[in-house]
Amino acid sequence: MKIDIDELTYDQLIDLNNRVVARLKFLEQMQAHSAMLDFRIGEQVSFHPPGHPVLTGVIAKYNQKTVTVITSNGQQWKVSPTHLSKVPAKAEPSSRDKGKKTPAKIILMPKS
Repeated sequence: MKIDIDELTYDQLIDLNNRVVARLKFLEQMQAHSAMLDFRIGEQVSFHPPGHPVLTGVIAKYNQKTVTVITSNGQQWKVSPTHLSKVPAKAEPSSRDKGKKTPAKIILMPKS
């Protein structure tokens, strides 16, 4: 379907623009939602924000277009799921290490 925009009136162009913008927002939202399905709350992920080293953290919450990631130093980041990478799970302990207790990792959550 080809649209000759030279023939459209000002009001028709405004309407067309609004429809295009709404469609693009919908497609972006669907893409973000689809990418979110690859991740679970509590899962360890990494991402590389501009001007910072690669950060790792845990997914704490799903938002409309982003996920909230809490880093090991307690920072809270809202990140597009398309910028996240899964952090591989650590290997299971060997048979000789079974029975040994490892200290629990505690992450302090900032108060809101």
